[in-house]
Amino acid sequence: MTVELKKIIEPLLQWYEKEKRDLPWRHTTDPYKILVSEIMLQQTRVETVKEYYLRFMKELPTMEDLANVEEEKLLKLWEGLGYYSRAKNLKKCAQIVVNSKEKTLPSDYKKLTSLPGIGPYAAGSIASIAFGQKTPAIDGNVLRVMTRLYEDEREITLPIVRKHYFDLLQAIMPENTRDFTESLMELGALVCLPNTIPLCEKCPLNSFCQSYHHQTMLNFPTKKKMNERKIEEKTILIFQYQNTYAIQKRPSKGLLASMYEFLWKSPKLTKEEVIQELKKEKIEVEAIEALGEAKQIFSHIKWHMIGYHIIVKKPFKKSLWVTKDELKTKYSLPNAYKKYAKKIGV
Repeated sequence: MTVELKKIIEPLLQWYEKEKRDLPWRHTTDPYKILVSEIMLQQTRVETVKEYYLRFMKELPTMEDLANVEEEKLLKLWEGLGYYSRAKNLKKCAQIVVNSKEKTLPSDYKKLTSLPGIGPYAAGSIASIAFGQKTPAIDGNVLRVMTRLYEDEREITLPIVRKHYFDLLQAIMPENTRDFTESLMELGALVCLPNTIPLCEKCPLNSFCQSYHHQTMLNFPTKKKMNERKIEEKTILIFQYQNTYAIQKRPSKGLLASMYEFLWKSPKLTKEEVIQELKKEKIEVEAIEALGEAKQIFSHIKWHMIGYHIIVKKPFKKSLWVTKDELKTKYSLPNAYKKYAKKIGV
């Protein structure tokens, strides 16, 4: 059985027309809005992105607005989406575009990839969806569909595999580039599912699919085994003085760069150990409450945390003291710390 790739176009587009989800970024051809949606969708579930996208567009409706936004407001709008370097690169990209002669995103695939934060996948999406260019967007969904279609045993993170399918799909791209690009990604998201039994009976391409023909769907795609994440132990200290809470800004580079956080120590400490540490630092404590343990997983690191709510008799100078309202509206707090903030109603 061989796959004649051109034959997938019509059934795929017909399926997409009937089954596609109603998503806010599918109601526009504005390159800026397509850019924002594609960057948000990287590493993040569609259902999560919808609310963030609508709020982001309301606050920053144009490329100029994004180029000029203060970093704190930008990170606050992104708060909870994770991978915060995406937001910073979006702003850098907007600044370059706004200061360019054209003042709009380029339609050319290679020029798009030269902009901060726009990799091959995002460039393919923007070029094909916003500009009608015949440039495929090869994301994890598309790679899963294609490797199952061909029973391709090669490891999917290899550049040669991505290039192979980019070239194959570019050669057959129809005039309706937007729907074709969206349909392949949608098929991977709704039917050709990862890490579970795919819904092959609902797939418009099952008659072409080699892995369906041989019932080997779960063998594909082939993925390299991930290295185990490094574990870091942290003691999260939520200091409260009257109606304010102590936070500090993280470094401008590295994990969760430039975001705000509660104070912390390493490794995990018992309540008695925390009390002793605070005595050494001459921090006068009125009350201390244990908030339990929690975990936060990042791409290469896992935090094992224990938290404490500490009411102090007077504020100390090394921290920024903010109100609940300011934490909710002004300062971006990563999800790792929100787990504890919620326990005390912050």
